[in-house]
Amino acid sequence: MRLKGRVALITGGGTGMGRAAALLFAREGASVAVNYSRSRDEAEDVVAKIRDEGGKAIAIQASVAKEAEVIAMVRRVEEKFGRLDALINNAGWTQRVAHDKLEELTDDIWNQTLDVNLRGVFYCVRAAAPLLRKQEGASVVNNASIAALTGSGSSIVYAAAKAAVVTMTMSLARSLAPEIRVNAVAPGFVRTQFANWPAEMYEKALPRIPLQRLPTVEDVANAMLFLVADARSTTGETILVDGGVTRLGPRVR
Repeated sequence: MRLKGRVALITGGGTGMGRAAALLFAREGASVAVNYSRSRDEAEDVVAKIRDEGGKAIAIQASVAKEAEVIAMVRRVEEKFGRLDALINNAGWTQRVAHDKLEELTDDIWNQTLDVNLRGVFYCVRAAAPLLRKQEGASVVNNASIAALTGSGSSIVYAAAKAAVVTMTMSLARSLAPEIRVNAVAPGFVRTQFANWPAEMYEKALPRIPLQRLPTVEDVANAMLFLVADARSTTGETILVDGGVTRLGPRVR
């Protein structure tokens, strides 16, 4: 029970990696605020599972791209639980655009990608920082992507946004120290519905991975838990959860 008595806010907590993190954090003793934008049923299902297992959880609707909604969300966490120890910036949005189709990368795609994946992270940190500062060992974990380091991924702007998240993680770690640690995880090709990748893309990716397994949502959640609960001397860092492919390159037989 590494998080017993602590409170975590997880954005985009109804599906995928956020869902896995919410369930894991609750099993480790945390009270969990599960944020969602559109996935109400999924978020409520996560909350129900946590409560069925004896934990404490609430679902909160808010778009992280809208600062007023973010402020209201953090206020709701404080009203319900009285504190905040960990902020997991997991909410994301993307639309697949082939990197060589520059003309298809519209202003609308640019704006929504940056609003949710980059500006939303900043809004959440800014709103949560005063509450986090009150708790010893407070932590922020941002969900980036190996696209930040490889320039690959669902679109050019998605890769750029995630690269900015990695840089902003370092900037925030410096500015919020020593009270709040700020780190990031950078998942590789995880089997989720986030970008609607066809099944064959996962099969093509697998042989390239040195560890010969695709990272799972649970792998990402465990990395988040490590940064929140155990990595007390780590800040400004980005942990890759990709089976080794980014640092080591494709598997060589």
